[in-house]
Amino acid sequence: MSGSFLNRTRRFLLDTNIMIGLRNRDRSIMRRITPEMDLYLPSIGLGEMFSGAHRSDRVQENLQAMKDLFKAFPILPCNGGTAEAYGVLHSYLLNKGRPIPDNDLWIAAIAHQRNITLISRDTHFQYIDFLSLLVW
Repeated sequence: MSGSFLNRTRRFLLDTNIMIGLRNRDRSIMRRITPEMDLYLPSIGLGEMFSGAHRSDRVQENLQAMKDLFKAFPILPCNGGTAEAYGVLHSYLLNKGRPIPDNDLWIAAIAHQRNITLISRDTHFQYIDFLSLLVW
């Protein structure tokens, strides 16, 4: 990531796969995070992580690791503006013939609504041409 990019935006929404990488201290993610970055978690991603934790063999350990992660970053919830952004993105993608999974669409809607850059490992977010996105 270039310095000029960080000058344009410092706010980043973490997709679920990036949140999981942070929880697991994935070095490929940890080395890209800088102190200048304002990081946010989407409420939808939290739900995905809680679901995964409750299906795991180490439920309590995973829940505690998640709670520690959640304390470190602000959580962005869904609201009426998010629902409107979802509608815009959903119809846009359907018209392009490129739908993406619903939870990812809600996460993209949170990012789009708040004009914040989404960081993900999923390339299908690139179908949304006007979404600010970093694919790690």
